[in-house]
Amino acid sequence: MKKLLIVAIVLLSTAGFAQSNKEDIEIIQSLYGKEKKAIVAEFIVLEGAQKDAFWKLYDEYETKRKELGKQRVALLEKYAANYATMDDATTDQVIKEMTSLGAKTDKLIATYYGKMKKSSGVKSAAQFVQIEAYVLSVVRASIMESIPFIGQLD
Repeated sequence: MKKLLIVAIVLLSTAGFAQSNKEDIEIIQSLYGKEKKAIVAEFIVLEGAQKDAFWKLYDEYETKRKELGKQRVALLEKYAANYATMDDATTDQVIKEMTSLGAKTDKLIATYYGKMKKSSGVKSAAQFVQIEAYVLSVVRASIMESIPFIGQLD
């Protein structure tokens, strides 16, 4: 997991330099996704039909997660671009978008937990949820440590 933490931090630090460059973001997400998948494969060990079903669903999940990740990067760019002049309306909109993305992410994980549970068993589905929760926590903490709080630089 420490290896994944390092990859997540690199992803976040590079994402700041890749503002508005969709191609760079896609490359970063691809590298991050491959590294993450290798770690998930070490943690979740399945065989036969369960393995095939799990990885098919995992790949579907990652495709949808990456789309949410792009939205998250766009929101961070919006926050950075507007930070110095954020009024109440802009602040409210950023917070609404942030909580909406969090809810969408949680719903996506729950949906794939259900699908994985049916095809690959409760244990592997639960391990998937644990890994995702860990990664999200690390990424979110890194982001929060990297950006100023609203009003902090006033």
